[in-house]
Amino acid sequence: MPSIVAGLRFPYSRVMLPRTRLAYIHLRNLLTDAKRDRSARLSGYVAVWLPEEFLVLYLQRGEVVNATALDARGSRALAISSALERIPGEPEYGEICFHEADDDQLGCMFLAQTTAPDPWPGEVQVNDPAALFPFLMSVMFYGLVEIVSDGTVNYLLFRAGAVDRAFLPFAAGGSIIERVARIFAPGTGAEKAAFRRWPSVAALPVQAAPALVQAYRELSNALVQRLVATGRDAAPAIAEQARQNLLKMHPELESFCIGKKPTREPIADTARITGAVASWLTEVMWAAADHEGAPPAELLKELTWERRHMFQSAGFYDRMPWKVL
Repeated sequence: MPSIVAGLRFPYSRVMLPRTRLAYIHLRNLLTDAKRDRSARLSGYVAVWLPEEFLVLYLQRGEVVNATALDARGSRALAISSALERIPGEPEYGEICFHEADDDQLGCMFLAQTTAPDPWPGEVQVNDPAALFPFLMSVMFYGLVEIVSDGTVNYLLFRAGAVDRAFLPFAAGGSIIERVARIFAPGTGAEKAAFRRWPSVAALPVQAAPALVQAYRELSNALVQRLVATGRDAAPAIAEQARQNLLKMHPELESFCIGKKPTREPIADTARITGAVASWLTEVMWAAADHEGAPPAELLKELTWERRHMFQSAGFYDRMPWKVL
């Protein structure tokens, strides 16, 4: 991992677990406690420094809702399950921290690690506050400015050219103008800082839970197996053809297959995953189900009954053309 990444410090509102060796922490227990303990159901991030990459798990109300990775190839969004798999169970190297943070800050962090920034005009000396802030005011800038200076990551949210909120990795004190001015104070290395900007900031995206993705995979395989058992030997081929036909409209189906372990994990929210799977299984059942001997509604009810609350919460039944429950 590049040394500049290993030394980065991100803003936080409270330290839940100071940066420590990964070998001392059981990550699964840490995340489980964050979900079960009512007092720990907070928003924040778990940052993990590994020898070859830097991972961030984003939490909202104790649940892991997204993940990003930064390595030699750059930074990008990562499926939650993929991020967890990359963290060894018995690590020899690596560090970890768990910090509480504002939801808006999490949106800033995710945006900065997953979206290319807008370029600065060549004539603007962004390292000079006397040039930077007048320029942003002149264009009535709305959006995010990230400043990485001396190992610290700072996020400034602008509204109509003025700083509206600031997430800074040092203790709060003074007005927002005084706090931001500390970034440019003599001796802070601001003249060597990296400045990036984005024209808007969205809320932190929430991925579909890995448990829901796994439930949909098991459901699709169980459905095809049941169809084969009732004499529809072509059901696997029908399911694969339907999946291929729907890929352009529902690329999330790249993460699903019948009878094989998927080669990739989806990075999509619950609505997109549910819509993709519902469209796929609808096509399969129209083409392969016995609509008289085993009506689709009855078959779906049987196959989904044990996890009906999960599927209902995800809106799966509402997407199907049959009344299941």
